[in-house]
Amino acid sequence: MPLQRTALVTGASSGIGRAVAHLLLSRGYRVFGTSRSPDAVTDPVPGVEYLALDLSDDDSIAACAKAAGEVDVLVNNAGESQSGPIEELPRDALERLFQVNVIGAVRLTQLVLPGMRARRRGRVVMVGSMLASFPLAFRSSYVASKAALKGFANAARREVSPYGVGVTTVEPGSINTGISERRTQYIAADSPYAEEYRRMLSALNANESVGIPAAAVAATVVKAVEAARPKPLYAVGSNAPLVFALRRALPRTAVERIVSRKHGLH
Repeated sequence: MPLQRTALVTGASSGIGRAVAHLLLSRGYRVFGTSRSPDAVTDPVPGVEYLALDLSDDDSIAACAKAAGEVDVLVNNAGESQSGPIEELPRDALERLFQVNVIGAVRLTQLVLPGMRARRRGRVVMVGSMLASFPLAFRSSYVASKAALKGFANAARREVSPYGVGVTTVEPGSINTGISERRTQYIAADSPYAEEYRRMLSALNANESVGIPAAAVAATVVKAVEAARPKPLYAVGSNAPLVFALRRALPRTAVERIVSRKHGLH
């Protein structure tokens, strides 16, 4: 009988994380899903074991890793979506975003890697964003956090691959998960950027409302998990094959203009 693999999926109470947890469970994995408040998860996936995790708290991260035990698959999905003009982003908001989106995810990865290395098998998936490859005005902090996460993954791949551990990044485009309502926003009441910001946000929300479902992203995550040799990057949604081809073919300034126009900026 094949050995049952164990997966730890952060941010599994809703959206992409919930869909990933559900799909991995259906494929025979033992799945731990995390939430800041497991008892408050309104739509838990039957069979998923929920653990408490606050990525802003080192003790919580350590406790989560200890509770999960030997983990074969780590999906770093939990994070915050943030927007606002760079001039008006508060320092404490930036620090929180990078702690949750980058430092917390890296710390959790550090805690599960020794076991993966010792067993000579494992997969770590960073759930990023296509905005890391196609930056958008007024999303600078979020773009930077997802680019940093991808940077860690890209650099660490070679370190751990000799031990049978694969590290990869999945970049979703526009996703219809209700994230528009949960995005933190920082813009002054009298901001000189207000008009352009509102146009960008309106277009962003509209794109997300018709975006791909979380299940499509989950399928890509599981593809990365189960690949014999996972690619460095998987992109899904927002016509990913076409837009990445255009990114290779067109000057960077032309790509930036296309991204801006798609989001109501001229």
